Amino acid sequence: MNKILLRSLTGAVFISIILIPIFFSDRFLAVVLGFFMVIGLIEFYKLFERGNSANVSWETSLYYGVFTYGVSSLVLFDVLPNEALVILIPMLFSLFLIELWRKKKNPLINLSVFVFGIIYVTVPFILMVHITVMDNNTFPLLAGMFILTWVNDTFAYLSGLIAGKTKLFERISPKKTSEGTIGGAVFTIIAAIIIGYVFDNDHLIFWILASLIIIPCAILGDLMESLFKRSMNVKDTGNIMPGHGGILDRFDGTFFVVPFFLMCWVLYNYFT
Repeated sequence: MNKILLRSLTGAVFISIILIPIFFSDRFLAVVLGFFMVIGLIEFYKLFERGNSANVSWETSLYYGVFTYGVSSLVLFDVLPNEALVILIPMLFSLFLIELWRKKKNPLINLSVFVFGIIYVTVPFILMVHITVMDNNTFPLLAGMFILTWVNDTFAYLSGLIAGKTKLFERISPKKTSEGTIGGAVFTIIAAIIIGYVFDNDHLIFWILASLIIIPCAILGDLMESLFKRSMNVKDTGNIMPGHGGILDRFDGTFFVVPFFLMCWVLYNYFT
């Protein structure tokens, strides 16, 4: 009970930090997301320091991640021209050269981890900013995406506690159950119907379709994060959020949800 209370209180603070800027200030939201991205990148690269397979300079990786996020956000907000994005590619290739002088083992694996961290952590946060900037919907798209993702995660957890018996993917995540997954899915669809029916009736079908995409993406994102942690033999990626772990633990499902949610919105508008 104490653990659930702690998770609830921490989750409420986290939700407030995310949702308030979404409804009131796009640019402040970009700053908030950038803050979470910085912590997420540090957690990601520090995670690999615990293993012996890769040796990545987290400082260099963080610098490029922040630079990429900053330039992309400024372009999205029309502060910089689109041409400014061109600088990111040669800069990435120039950073590869650092591996020549680091004299570390497994340079190709090191580079792969470096690039993967940018794709896995930085790109989803850039897409969140993109969704915010392009959004002219009655109900903020990013708010709906987060709410449905959180509903899925929360009710999967609660359903698993109450009725969980059948293991979903025991090799990767021993605590996840099929009953919890079904419970999370049912409540996510219900939440989507409520969002569409009450707040955004013109796009009710979209929110239902989005929920059907968010459910498997959130689950797979969670499992992928569990795979990383199990490979490095750690329980959480950090401890910044009591009861939840680190930023990567909190955003794991969201990272997989964002690109598919954006694709769903683009295709929905194209065909309707």
